[in-house]
Amino acid sequence: MLKIKGHEIGSVSVKGASTRRAVQFQNNIITILRKIGVNENDIDIPLERMAMKKVKASATWWIADERMHYSHNMQKNYVENLYVLSRVIELEANRVLSEENTLSEFISEFREDSDIYERRQEAREFFGCDHDETDFTVINEKYKILARELHPDKPTGDVEKFKQLNIAHKILKRELT
Repeated sequence: MLKIKGHEIGSVSVKGASTRRAVQFQNNIITILRKIGVNENDIDIPLERMAMKKVKASATWWIADERMHYSHNMQKNYVENLYVLSRVIELEANRVLSEENTLSEFISEFREDSDIYERRQEAREFFGCDHDETDFTVINEKYKILARELHPDKPTGDVEKFKQLNIAHKILKRELT
């Protein structure tokens, strides 16, 4: 079981027909987003030709003039990443449909600026991580070490760098948890 955005999601193991399953997961995302008012032409879910390859799955869509984005890269291959992506979007959209959450809450959950990739790279550089680091425990450990070093109450403290540290941690936490 995976715990993502407060949801427990059972993992899926795809052995055969991975490309077909990826298309099914892509269609599921499109169907659920359409139910909450997203135009199908405003949804972009790139399909990986080699669905069993270790590749991040991502979806981008626009609603209420806002760019929404979600990606997942914690599973062993693209199709399983796309499954998790599909489940998270489906669970969050169902909260809107059941009126448990508002559309504004859904938007704030997935809203991203167009420069988010650059900001993630800068955050990883700030922590001294590899550009493709996706293990949040590694990032969290580096965060704790830097927080102790940069905290304004410490002799080596630096208020501005401490603020940058917290922003970088928040950016990566949103991506990886």
